[in-house]
Amino acid sequence: MSNVPANLKYADSHEWILDHGDGTVTIGITDHAQALLGDLVFVELPEIGSILLAGDECGVVESVKAASDIYAPIGGEVFEVNHELDDSPELVNTDPYEAGWIFKLKLENSSDLAALLSADAYGELVASEA
Repeated sequence: MSNVPANLKYADSHEWILDHGDGTVTIGITDHAQALLGDLVFVELPEIGSILLAGDECGVVESVKAASDIYAPIGGEVFEVNHELDDSPELVNTDPYEAGWIFKLKLENSSDLAALLSADAYGELVASEA
């Protein structure tokens, strides 16, 4: 079973969301998603200042097996991206919930967080896809 930290929220498109409680969130792809992709060789980051709506394509992760879009799980403005991934995309594989984060958003509406999946619900989704 994939690692599904209880302190995070999840999107059914396999992104995780860490709510900082100040109107900002950090977003990355889940352990399950990175395991399916395999060894990452490139991460296309969203542009700082981009305004995203929930569900917008905002980046790409490429592995030796496939490329997959990254979706904004919630709406807001990109204010920071993880430039460490430019030279070390494998951080998403080795540490998807810490060093492998992808971008940070200033939330448009923090009440949108309620629509995301809990760790238990995301775990059930992953189990149903197996």
